Amino acid sequence: MSEKITFAPISYTGWDSLSHLVEEVRRFNVNKILIITDPFLKDIGLTDKVTVPLEEAGYATDVYTEVVPEPPLAVGEKLVAYTRDHQFDMVIGVGGGSALDLTKLAGTIAVHEGNVADYLNLTGTKQIIKKGLPSILIPTTSGTGSEVTNISVLSLETTKDVVTHDYLLADVAIVDPALTMSLPPKVTAATGVDALTHAIESYISKNASPVTDALALQAIRLISQSIRTAVANGDDKQARIDLSYGSYLAGLAFFNAGVAGVHALAYPLGGQFHIAHGDSNAVLLPYVMGYIRQSCEKRMKDIYDAMGFSSTNLSQEEASYRCVDELKRLVEDVGIPSSLKGFNIEEEALSPLTKDAIKQTRILARSPMALLEEDIYGIYRAAFDGEVVEKSSVSII
Repeated sequence: MSEKITFAPISYTGWDSLSHLVEEVRRFNVNKILIITDPFLKDIGLTDKVTVPLEEAGYATDVYTEVVPEPPLAVGEKLVAYTRDHQFDMVIGVGGGSALDLTKLAGTIAVHEGNVADYLNLTGTKQIIKKGLPSILIPTTSGTGSEVTNISVLSLETTKDVVTHDYLLADVAIVDPALTMSLPPKVTAATGVDALTHAIESYISKNASPVTDALALQAIRLISQSIRTAVANGDDKQARIDLSYGSYLAGLAFFNAGVAGVHALAYPLGGQFHIAHGDSNAVLLPYVMGYIRQSCEKRMKDIYDAMGFSSTNLSQEEASYRCVDELKRLVEDVGIPSSLKGFNIEEEALSPLTKDAIKQTRILARSPMALLEEDIYGIYRAAFDGEVVEKSSVSII
C-alpha cells in the first residue's frame, strides 16, 4: 500500500539558521513584505533579527502585530483584509503557532475571493484553488510544528475549526533554536508538551507509516529527554536545540499521519475556556492515552522506550501502563496542571465540552480506538477527577 508523504519545500534547521533568510527572500521576485508577529516579540526586539537584514538588503517591510493566542476568526478576517488592501508581495511569520497559522492564512486567502469563514473545514463552502503569496515561517517556540504543516487553526465561539490545503505550506521554514532562548518557562512547557503530543498521536494514528513512525519516535526521544531541562534552565543551549529539532520532527510526523483524540478534546477547551493549546493538550494527554491504552499497547511500549526507559523485562501491557504514568509525571514536572480542576473548570462544563469534541470527526477518525460521545465524556470526567481510567470494553478499529 502506497503512502503520500508531504514536506515543506525547503527547511533550514539548527543553530543560526536564520542567517539564510535574505538569500531565500532573494529567490522570489518581491519587494514589499508583510511580517506577522507576536506583539511581545516586537517589544523585546526579536523581530529586529528579521526586519533589519531585510531592510539592509533593500526590502520594504511592514510589521503586523495584531496577533493573539488561539486567534478567533475575526482576527484572521482582519489580517486577510489588511494583506489584500496593502498588496504585499510576500508574507513572513515570526513567532508561535498563532502567528504562523495566521501568516499561512493571510498569504493564501488574500489571493482568493470571499472571507476566511468561507474556507473553514467544517462549515465553509468555497475551495482553495491557487497558491498564495510566497511565504517564510520562522518559529520562536518549540512546539506547534506550524512551520511545516498546511493547517491554520482558528477559534470559534465555543470550539475551533481549521483552514487546510497544501497551498498553505510555507515555501521556506527556518527553525533556529537560538530564537527560543528567551522563551519563558511556562511557554516552554506548554509548547514542548504540545510537540510531544503531536509525536505521540502521530505514532498511534491509524494513518501512521514507517516514515512517520521514524519521525515521531525520534521526536519523542528528543522532547521527553530535554523538556524538563529547558523549562528549569532556559539558557541550556543543548536542551533548546533538542526541543527545536524534536518539535520540527513532530510537526512533520503529525502533518503526514495526523493527530487524534487528544487534539479533538483539546479544541473545545481552547474554544470555551481560552486555555492555551499546549496546556489543553498537556492536561488531556495522559487521560486520553490511558483510556485507549488497550488499543495500542505495543505502540505505547515503544513510546515508553523512546522516553528513555527500558521495557526489556516488561510485557506490552505493563509497559503501556508505565507509559501513561510517565506522561502524567512529565506534565506535572514541567508545571502544567494535571487535572481540569487546575484550570478552574467546573463539573457542569463536561457535557458542553463533550458536545463540541464529538464534532471533530476529521481528527477523531484517526484514533486507534473509536471514541463515541460516552467515551469522550468519560475522558473529560477522568481529566476532571485527575484519575486515569480506561475503556472497559474495547473496540479496536
